[in-house]
Amino acid sequence: MFLGEFTHTIDNKGRLTIPAKFRGLLAAGLVVTRGLDQNLMLYPLDEWEKLAQSISERPLSDKDMRDFRRRVFSGAADLTPDRQGRILLPQYLRDFAGIDSEVVINGMFNYLEIWSSEAWQTVRESIEDDSAAARWEDLGI
Repeated sequence: MFLGEFTHTIDNKGRLTIPAKFRGLLAAGLVVTRGLDQNLMLYPLDEWEKLAQSISERPLSDKDMRDFRRRVFSGAADLTPDRQGRILLPQYLRDFAGIDSEVVINGMFNYLEIWSSEAWQTVRESIEDDSAAARWEDLGI
């Protein structure tokens, strides 16, 4: 399970160190793809396979589904952490998320989000705003 918020730095080669508490869950490999909010989503292989299977079961005749497939699969990179727990984020993914040096890695239960620190600060402020609770009223939680 992925929980918490961690700030890390991308080195000059584009490598990101995975937080130590998550490395065991990702040792077998992982997939990183474009997120839905100008961020990246990082999945352990087992969770990626569940997501991929769910997406692949949807009809290709649905244009929105084809567009979603394109976004998720064409942007995906399968990676294996090195001995120091680092992954090399492809340049096209760093460009997409506006990541250059400092990032925030957020646990999202079954996957991780990777944000530029600036973008995460903006999102964090919006979800911590007092009016956010009213938006979540109908979520049934």
